[in-house]
Amino acid sequence: MPRKTLQTPEKTASRRTVLAGLGFSALLALSPVDFAAAQSKSVAQTIANHFSSVKTMAGEFVQFGPRGEQTGGKFYLERPGKIRFNYENPSPMRVISDGRNVAIGNVKLKTWDLYPLSKTPLALLLDTKIDLGGKMVRDVKEEPDLITIKLGDRSIFADSTITMMFDPKTYDLRQWTITDNQGKDTSVMIFNVQTGLSFDERVFRMPPEILDKQR
Repeated sequence: MPRKTLQTPEKTASRRTVLAGLGFSALLALSPVDFAAAQSKSVAQTIANHFSSVKTMAGEFVQFGPRGEQTGGKFYLERPGKIRFNYENPSPMRVISDGRNVAIGNVKLKTWDLYPLSKTPLALLLDTKIDLGGKMVRDVKEEPDLITIKLGDRSIFADSTITMMFDPKTYDLRQWTITDNQGKDTSVMIFNVQTGLSFDERVFRMPPEILDKQR
């Protein structure tokens, strides 16, 4: 018969001390549900770090509005804080962020609305680092074909959130959805993406109509 080894209280205490020293004590305190959540957030943080490391990217997009309207075009992104959407004809819309403000306008009518980038969830997408350990994390879901990270900060964005969806194998960003304070969703799917590009500074320059007002 196999021998049973009895552990004395001294040995048990010593073992716990070693585990604590290795940082396992916190894991031992987690329930199975908490442990699964911690593992999921760890995977999500790895993906978020990879996405944050991509300093420039460009490609095509399809946007789905809250009323089901669909538009497309090309986008350009540069960290920190810069993005541009050129909508394809017949849409006259443009969206430009120069790192400080976001301008949404009609190039035919030359009318623009200006918003501080820091007050929009878009700032979380364009930040130099996406930290999933803070209060901004609303939800993290890990599925076989998709990692979903939902971010928002009620003290800044109220009930507005941004939900980013990543490929769990390549860590590539597939889509993001911005939900406004009324619960309306605007989703952007991206494809044919290229990274490691160099952009002319004019790509993210504010339109003349806004620059004239800022002078």
